[in-house]
Amino acid sequence: MAKQPMLKFVSVDRDMPSKRDADERNKDFNEIYAAYAEAKAEEQASRCSQCGVPYCQSHCPLHNNIPDWLRLTATGRLEEAYAVSQATNTFPEICGRICPQDRLCEGNCVIEQSGHGTVTIGSVEKYITDTAWEKGWVKPASPTAERSESVAIIGAGPGGLAAADMLRQEGVQVTVYDRHDRAGGLLTYGIPGFKLEKDIVMRRNELLAEGDVTFKLNCEIGKDISFEEIRKAHDAVIIATGVYKSRDLQGPGAGAAGIVKAIDYLTASNRLSFGDTVPEYDSGELNAEGKKVVVIGGGDTAMDCVRTALRQGAKSVKCLYRRDRANMPGSLRETQNAEEEGVVFEWLAAPKGFSGDPVNGVMVQRMRLGQPDASGRQSPEVIEGADYVEEADLVIKALGFEPEDLPTLWDQPELEVTRWGTVKAAFTTGATDLDGVYAVGDIVRGASLVVWAIRDGRDCAEAILKNFDAAKAIAAE
Repeated sequence: MAKQPMLKFVSVDRDMPSKRDADERNKDFNEIYAAYAEAKAEEQASRCSQCGVPYCQSHCPLHNNIPDWLRLTATGRLEEAYAVSQATNTFPEICGRICPQDRLCEGNCVIEQSGHGTVTIGSVEKYITDTAWEKGWVKPASPTAERSESVAIIGAGPGGLAAADMLRQEGVQVTVYDRHDRAGGLLTYGIPGFKLEKDIVMRRNELLAEGDVTFKLNCEIGKDISFEEIRKAHDAVIIATGVYKSRDLQGPGAGAAGIVKAIDYLTASNRLSFGDTVPEYDSGELNAEGKKVVVIGGGDTAMDCVRTALRQGAKSVKCLYRRDRANMPGSLRETQNAEEEGVVFEWLAAPKGFSGDPVNGVMVQRMRLGQPDASGRQSPEVIEGADYVEEADLVIKALGFEPEDLPTLWDQPELEVTRWGTVKAAFTTGATDLDGVYAVGDIVRGASLVVWAIRDGRDCAEAILKNFDAAKAIAAE
């Protein structure tokens, strides 16, 4: 073996780069990159055909005025572009990062339909809002007049925070209650930092607090305070709890150690990124490092889990899904990203049981697609005699989420729910059958997109303001 040269320490002379030189180079790089990003945003925005029927806008749940802010970006009028974007979207910098644009605006771009590649709407939206924050254009709520009415919001996720922002803009007194120690809900603890940087979410939370939204965190309804107490203290209540009850797996060995819920796994990873002490991660229970990981599910949560496992240093990562690629509920873009990073997908494969305790394998049965079910999707059918065992040291269940039993947890039997356990509420206003009580987001829709929760929160806030104004008008007569 060749002898390795000894390391030598040398003193810095005048010709060697100093820290100041390095800072200058970083400054130059940042300036060059900023100029590149601006040029790229303007280039993409200028590709918008300004078509007569903007399908991008009609397929956005918020009906964002996409053509107008693209036109403004293309001409360098970024502050105006931000104003147009913010007018219909409470969190454009978040939607620009995590919306499944391939299924919404970009997937319905006329240029994309004609085969020339979509305008990268999400990237431009992200660039506009990041620039707005950098330039100081984003301001906390500053209502022209304060109102006496108060609204309680249970749940600090995207739906609840969108409603809080709109209500505070109009001077309503807003208090947000949440069981977690940080606001943001799924944005904070459910979505990985490589998709949505946590400082982006915290920045929005801080802006809401600066606008005098009151946050009562580490507060669980039914334990720390009753639902009735909240109703009595406020003029209206918005239920925006989301759905956090994980769907479970059945079969032999389903209770073995090493089989964990996706929400627990992702929350542990996100807490770690905040610098929190996470005993379940340190013990290896919620840590994929060096393990053969199998994720069961085909939605966006499953994609978050497989990509997080890779970043934690998993030995291998496989995803089992009982249908084929074309029938996956998650974003195709996310699936492609996962494949490029090294995830192996086992299509038409479903768990039958588990071996070992702690788990050392998943008993898998091969499937085929049969007749369509009630939703129109082909139902998976078992192929007899095609079972096999997939080795696994960590199994993550990402089968979706269901609502918690709020009427029981909150001692509110009169709170009406659907047969799926979601709260019964008007989709246009969020109004429930309980006087002054509204519900928005996933607790009404079932597990859905962040952008739909934002839409619901904004619509609900608008309905509450109209009701407040109508009540004032009647009182004044």
